[in-house]
Amino acid sequence: MQETPPPSTPLDPADAEKETGRIEAFSDGVFAIAITLLVLDLKVPRPQPDHSLLQRLLEEWPALMAYLTSFVTILVMWVNHHRMFRCIRRTDDPFLFLNGFLLLLVTFVPFPTSIVALYLRQSEARPADARTAGLVYAGTYVVIAIAFNVLWRYAARRRRLIGARVSDERIREISRLYAPGIPIYLVACGLALYSAWASVGLCLLLAVFFASTGRISARAANAPL
Repeated sequence: MQETPPPSTPLDPADAEKETGRIEAFSDGVFAIAITLLVLDLKVPRPQPDHSLLQRLLEEWPALMAYLTSFVTILVMWVNHHRMFRCIRRTDDPFLFLNGFLLLLVTFVPFPTSIVALYLRQSEARPADARTAGLVYAGTYVVIAIAFNVLWRYAARRRRLIGARVSDERIREISRLYAPGIPIYLVACGLALYSAWASVGLCLLLAVFFASTGRISARAANAPL
């Protein structure tokens, strides 16, 4: 006679917190790798007889702009991810896969960053390709914003994975702070159809905007639990 497996028992609070801590530590490592890979696209200018070093450095500024935009954006995502985990006290399998999907997208960011850095330099000679590069770049952030919102709302829906001491007001405030990312990055995608420079510039402004609103979310997400 086949034995019936014993029913699974829920983790006690200490074990549950250890599990979320492991997820956050793994995620931190992925964020760190992604943000480090961005610098690989910056190249030391080779000496040329008809160009000074200063001229060659100025020619690299599209790559520097793309690097700065992606660095600040990933940094802001990491900060918000950390604050999210201050509210999350439990985990389950769907949440693990949703978090993994978000990390998949984060590690993808260096690729469109390299594309847009290359084709911004050629925006006058190849304007259509530059616009495509801007669309791919902004579109990546649209998908990331969707993944970020889905991850948070899955955890927050009916307080599924939220700590008992986290207030409903705190959950609503964090949800409001995350919501604008999708429509605004869609605007950046629309801009890319006309100007890659304008699209990347808006992405940079969005990164700065979300960094500044992080001070507001800090009151919600860093309050004592």
